[in-house]
Amino acid sequence: QVQLVESGGGLVQAGVSLRLSCAPSGRTFSRARMGWFRQAPGKEREFVAAVNCCGGATYVAESVKGRFTISRDGAKNTVYLQMNSLKPEDTAVYFCAADTSGRYGVRTYDYDYWGQGTQVTVSS
Repeated sequence: QVQLVESGGGLVQAGVSLRLSCAPSGRTFSRARMGWFRQAPGKEREFVAAVNCCGGATYVAESVKGRFTISRDGAKNTVYLQMNSLKPEDTAVYFCAADTSGRYGVRTYDYDYWGQGTQVTVSS
């Protein structure tokens, strides 16, 4: 069974940093564009960041630009989301996703595989 497994979430105070990790099991996603989304209570799931497979071009949502960075380690088959200067409005469940069809989009339907999510809670 193919899975994406997120880790690294938690309860933190505003201003600190967290690094989320996403590691697949069951297959590799070395050729896939990998993305992070988040969903706050009562809100739709929104795009946060994505990284392409080859060349490593990255894309970050305006709402987190300058604070969040996405990267991937091909040797470890892992994707990271480095989150700095966290704010209470960053509180959400964060999901890792894989686009194996080359859609290169920022919508949820552009991604074929999803993790179960990891909770990030930022207190003020």
